Amino acid sequence: MAAKATIYKTALNIADMDRNYYSEHNFTLAKHPSENELRLMVRLAAFVFNADEALVFCKGISQDDEPDLWQKSLDGDIKLWIDLGQPDEKRIKKACGRSQKVIIYTYQEGSASAWWKQMEKSLKRFNNLSVIHLNISQDIEQLVQRTMTLQCNISDGELSLIDDEHNVTIVEEKYK
Repeated sequence: MAAKATIYKTALNIADMDRNYYSEHNFTLAKHPSENELRLMVRLAAFVFNADEALVFCKGISQDDEPDLWQKSLDGDIKLWIDLGQPDEKRIKKACGRSQKVIIYTYQEGSASAWWKQMEKSLKRFNNLSVIHLNISQDIEQLVQRTMTLQCNISDGELSLIDDEHNVTIVEEKYK
């Protein structure tokens, strides 16, 4: 965990009807000092969309050669590399060369669509790359608590994050 990181205890109860995945995950999540609450919650949403016992949060924002999340095989090969935002082509090429599957989640509408228009042609060559924009229905930051317990339901590519007081919907829009 990063120095001076803010620590969050998180309990997720995941019901993913799209993948028939039903599980509870409890972990400690560190928010880097340069990271805002929106990005923290997008990392959490990316975890939920790809939930697996072997999927782990990485140093991401504080480490150039690690993604935000990854899943490794038992022999250490990277099965899944997940980045957030709008990485440059060099980073994407590196990720695609090191991993079986790469997913980039964009989440800021204006800058994401401009980035995608600029990068679309050059990224077509990567067969193991998916680029997905997350359309977030409401203020996802309202879910942020130092101790979070969330019900996470996925159906037809739509994620509902629910706590005692709020319900936020996130819809995947596949760019690639």
